[in-house]
Amino acid sequence: MSLCVEQIRHVCTLGAFESVLAIKRAVPIIHAGPGCVAKLWTTLGSQNGHQGSGYVGGHAIPCTNASEKEVVFGGTDRLRQVITNTFDVIDGDLFVVLTGCTSDIIGDDVGEITRKFQAQGKPIVYVETGGFKGSNLIGHELVLDAIINQYLQPQEVEEGLVNIWSSVPYQNTFWSGDIEQLNLLISSLGLKPNIIFGPDSSVDAINNISKAQFNLVISPWVGLRNAENLQEKFGTPFLHYPTLPIGPTETSNFLRTVGEFAGIESSVVENVIRKHEDRYFYYLERAADTLLETRLLPRRFITVADSLYALGIAKFLTNDMGLIPEKQFITDDTPTGFQESVAAEFTKFTNDIVAETVFSNDGGFVEEEIRKLKIRSRPLILGSSWERVVARDLNAYQLSVSAPIGNELVLSKSYVGYNGALQLVEDIYSVVLNDFM
Repeated sequence: MSLCVEQIRHVCTLGAFESVLAIKRAVPIIHAGPGCVAKLWTTLGSQNGHQGSGYVGGHAIPCTNASEKEVVFGGTDRLRQVITNTFDVIDGDLFVVLTGCTSDIIGDDVGEITRKFQAQGKPIVYVETGGFKGSNLIGHELVLDAIINQYLQPQEVEEGLVNIWSSVPYQNTFWSGDIEQLNLLISSLGLKPNIIFGPDSSVDAINNISKAQFNLVISPWVGLRNAENLQEKFGTPFLHYPTLPIGPTETSNFLRTVGEFAGIESSVVENVIRKHEDRYFYYLERAADTLLETRLLPRRFITVADSLYALGIAKFLTNDMGLIPEKQFITDDTPTGFQESVAAEFTKFTNDIVAETVFSNDGGFVEEEIRKLKIRSRPLILGSSWERVVARDLNAYQLSVSAPIGNELVLSKSYVGYNGALQLVEDIYSVVLNDFM
């Protein structure tokens, strides 16, 4: 009997068109059946923090809307027509053709069509993103590889320039704020972040990828294949930091690691850390009366999130806030080859605390496992909007931190760094106080 996944946490590979939209003046062109993009955009753009569509997003995305005619006779003529019309009517700097299941199955040669436009000097690349290839996290990597392999050119290295690869746009609800905070942290060390996604992005930043002194991958696994590709193609070294830095312990370690890799004097790094930590503890000490109130303090927590957020939040709550981790559910369909290394990170807490990890993108299974847990005090569940029901049934505190988040409007919020940790503490204890009062 086949299994059915309940309460989806991500979408198919084609959802990577959102990564294109996260680059200013980059335009996705979709070769897929009608309805695919509308459903994916609703899931990621509308029902996940209500992030919206942006420039040429949503219903403005060019699409072939492949029908039975294209299935029978092929859709290359239709694709050629849509690409031509897109160049005529849409003002963009980079165009990315993405395919859906239909065009991949019938075997349309999208590469041949796209290469003819490339030969005319058009800034266009293509990527096969049939939904059966995996999740939109895999699609995100495929889009970046297409840009690396088909668009980028070798350039002279610019000292201090750093490409940052971390939160997946639109899938990670707080991606835009996360990128801004990471850029601020890296800039504080005297380095120059190359801003590829978000409010400060541009195609110029895409062009500058091959100029970077090094690539910085802040993720348990997403983005590693792209960094390896850049190293092979352009000789750019990369630093892999598997944990999203949240709070003073992890963020200070992150800055020291980056500083050492970049060859920055330790005194410079420590001055930056001291300034950030002084501000962080100023605010935390002011709130100590409330934070240490035993009637309010949730003692144990459960995370239901992708590996990036589950790990970052778990380390902060354990190492800095003194909470005890219960099961940690990893929902991003982590590839089998990375599961062991991800699980190993959940054994690196202070005082030899170890958190049990469960890899599953099936919300029904996750809910069943949560209901089986025997927790004496009221737990804190950090998950998605899906977990609101089980939290209510178990009389648990609940905060939405991972996709899908339908009960919050998210603009620039982030839990990254020292500022982000303060935001997370505010959000957690606002939930607790709201319930208590």
